Amino acid sequence: KKFYPTKALVTSFDILFFWVARMIMMGLHFTKQVPFKDVYIHALVRDAEGQKMSKSKGNVIDPLGIMEQYGTDALRFTLAAMASPGRDVKLSEQRIEGYRNFANKLWNASRFVLMNLDGRSVEPSSKHRSLADRWITVRLQRCIATVTQDLDAYRFDEAANHLYQFIWHEFCDWYIELAKPHMMPDAPVQEGAATRATMVATLDTALRLLHPFMPFITEEIWQKLPHAGETIVLAPYPDAAPISADDQVLEGIMADIITIITAIRTTRSDLNIPPSLKLRAGLKCSPEAADVIRRYGNADIRRLARLSEFQAGPDLAVPAGAVVGATPVGEVFVVLEGVDRDKERARLHKNLDAAQTEMARLDAKLNNPQFTTKAPADVVADHEQRQIELRQQVFLLTDQIRRLDGGSGAS
Repeated sequence: KKFYPTKALVTSFDILFFWVARMIMMGLHFTKQVPFKDVYIHALVRDAEGQKMSKSKGNVIDPLGIMEQYGTDALRFTLAAMASPGRDVKLSEQRIEGYRNFANKLWNASRFVLMNLDGRSVEPSSKHRSLADRWITVRLQRCIATVTQDLDAYRFDEAANHLYQFIWHEFCDWYIELAKPHMMPDAPVQEGAATRATMVATLDTALRLLHPFMPFITEEIWQKLPHAGETIVLAPYPDAAPISADDQVLEGIMADIITIITAIRTTRSDLNIPPSLKLRAGLKCSPEAADVIRRYGNADIRRLARLSEFQAGPDLAVPAGAVVGATPVGEVFVVLEGVDRDKERARLHKNLDAAQTEMARLDAKLNNPQFTTKAPADVVADHEQRQIELRQQVFLLTDQIRRLDGGSGAS
């Protein structure tokens, strides 16, 4: 009477008839009720090559050893992130190591939050919140809604990946960097307090979302934050709040600012420009976009893209020799002052020649029936994948050379 019927059964596909179907038939026969409403069919865990684990093959991955090396949270998150319906899990230590790095990223971001908390008040103050504060709050509400929807649909892989995207990229990579100026001693007190409150509230909510996937690190961090209750296990699961029209507008503004910073950073990375060298950059865009960028994002763009100067407007003249790239916001140009163009051009051409040579060698092998019919299928597949990667590399290198020579790059 207390435990029947249940809601969900978790099982593997290989016992659907031998066990699951018979449970349903017996339940209907004896109680006139189905024993469960949902059947979640989980994947089988295989090795990195997709082979079934076997002691005789020596490809068994010992979970206790993995947990000792990478942490239990990393193993749990890996299995959840790879649990796509209808697909077996190809478990590799590289993936587990990647999610161990995710745990480290969260730990370090939490240390930054706690370091700037230092016993000070975290009472929310919406009046003094920055654009970044409002943006991360909106992104958090979208994350809550998406993850909740994923869990309701048993899409644990999508829930895990959405959490990964929000925590690593939006919270750690962008918001923490955007919040740093407000944590400086000379920052306005009320703005600093608002940012501090937003950081703590966002981290607390993210930890409660992540807790079912990574219970140990989330408990450890949550205990150090201001909290109510004995354990995060009993803390309420987050509910998504409605997003206002104004917040949606600000969300779009921040997306444009991130797009501009990313475009400039990509140019710096592609052309091997050292971070210590500050450059001049600009954005050719509509008057409305220029006004918004000047009002909200100029300082952040200069700081995060490491610029000495940034301008935005419809009538900006692109300096001769500047690298130009198209974005949805407008044309972003970077002035290459202090960059040795000849040296950089020679480096790009050397890499391009090497990529084209290897691509020609692979083309010859893959166009040879003697190779494609006699070589093992996995070897042919590896060659085809490498060929795709080389074509992408040739495209990017060619685009970098064109931009270095003053042409407009790919968006």
